[in-house]
Amino acid sequence: MASPRWKQLTDEIAGEIAQGVYPPGSKLPKIADLVAAGRGSRTTIQRAYSELTERGLTIGIQKLGTVVSPILGKIHRDGTGRYMQVAREQNGARGAFGAEIERLGMTPGSTPTVSRGRPPAHVAELLDIENDLPEPVLIRTRVMTANEIVVQLATSYFPGDIAFGSQLEQRDTGPGGSKSRLEELGHGQRTITETINVRSPSAEEASTLAIPAERQVYEITHVARSAEGRAVEVCVHVVSTTLWTLTYTWPIDPPDAASDPA
Repeated sequence: MASPRWKQLTDEIAGEIAQGVYPPGSKLPKIADLVAAGRGSRTTIQRAYSELTERGLTIGIQKLGTVVSPILGKIHRDGTGRYMQVAREQNGARGAFGAEIERLGMTPGSTPTVSRGRPPAHVAELLDIENDLPEPVLIRTRVMTANEIVVQLATSYFPGDIAFGSQLEQRDTGPGGSKSRLEELGHGQRTITETINVRSPSAEEASTLAIPAERQVYEITHVARSAEGRAVEVCVHVVSTTLWTLTYTWPIDPPDAASDPA
């Protein structure tokens, strides 16, 4: 059984994007022009364009039309080693994200907003702090870009007794980012737990990430603990599921553990 015409057209245009007929950042033809060229009805083309956007191949820009995504393919986030000092400080990067984006051949950017305040209740619980104080934590909110395209929203929360008055309150946290500054403050991170959920974005998140409201996002809740087991940072990352691949690797049953009678 033949596929619906809208799906055939979606695959055709996706192939043309892959072949470079429509390079990243370029406009797709107007719907009326494709109708005139005999490639389908207006309804068929509209549905094909919607499917291309859902696949992450295009974005809709007001007053401009449908544009090929400036970033084709996925950003690979390898959670196994991205937070190690040698990785996060590579070439003077300002943290794991910057180093990761540079390794992919793109230019990272970040627009931070720094404030003191109260975290959401679930973050306060993770940090094990009393949330009845007026300003118990330092909050760093970042809009993060690759080649000037917003690809991630991230909000970090640090206990005030650790972060207040430190370089963590500056817009630029220096090489290695906040994790390297915590190390210098005597609160180096030794274990990390990440919880990943898939959900719909808020209206503000969808607008900032320039994705359709129906596009799902990954919400990654990152909890970093010191050698003493204290949570010294909670960071909530929000990224588009069509733009990111998440990878984790860890050993199981290492030989030395198998031979340990304990």
